[in-house]
Amino acid sequence: MTVTRLHTHSPLPELGLPPGHWHGRLWVSERPLDEPDRYPACVAAHPDSGLWPVLIPGDLRFELGGEDWILDRDWIPPARDQVPGVDAAATLAGWWGKPCCAGHCLDPFGAEFPGLARRTPRRADPLAEAGNTGSVLARQGNSRLGLVATERPADIPALLGWPGMINTTRDVAAISAVLRSWEDRFGAVLLSLGFDTLELSVAAPPKTPERALVTAAEHRAFCLENFTSRQGDLREFADDLLGVRLWRFWWD
Repeated sequence: MTVTRLHTHSPLPELGLPPGHWHGRLWVSERPLDEPDRYPACVAAHPDSGLWPVLIPGDLRFELGGEDWILDRDWIPPARDQVPGVDAAATLAGWWGKPCCAGHCLDPFGAEFPGLARRTPRRADPLAEAGNTGSVLARQGNSRLGLVATERPADIPALLGWPGMINTTRDVAAISAVLRSWEDRFGAVLLSLGFDTLELSVAAPPKTPERALVTAAEHRAFCLENFTSRQGDLREFADDLLGVRLWRFWWD
């Protein structure tokens, strides 16, 4: 795949991008995205441009950095080359053991991670789904547009050295390995990358209670805050994942 490079103040004219700058491996628009349809246009152009669009939600913790707002934090060295060697199931199993509740909130599972949910053979087109969901997100918030040269959106945390999984891990290769696994099994594609948030478009969400329950265990391992910040047990958490085409994660 040929990757087209963006230049400072000279974005790809065929994408109709606003003015922006490179911040390391990430190109960022100078201002919030004012035309949400630009996001699906960038998604559609990805096979030719090699540039994947990612929305960057407005956050005062970023803005305090001024011109270098995206870099005003403790970034981690990129680790894209390490991603293929990381096992997603083993990674999630290692994060599963964090204590979070008493009683039977993790039933029918216990101390042992149940493994990965099975892959669904039928799915919507991940690119089309990402374009549609991304344009909806772009209309909802004060997000800048970012572009990263990558064949797989899942690799973006490792490519950038994104430190957003606060109090969970600084192993960015492990983050991207899990996202790759979700890309493969759920058609889940990275849409939004915040200071401590991730949002994914999901082309093949779980549609049975059994698959949703195992998927919920994966989510609980990946982002404990998503589980502990709500009422109910793992089964109720799983019910909220049935057919859902947008996955949101946040850390604190």
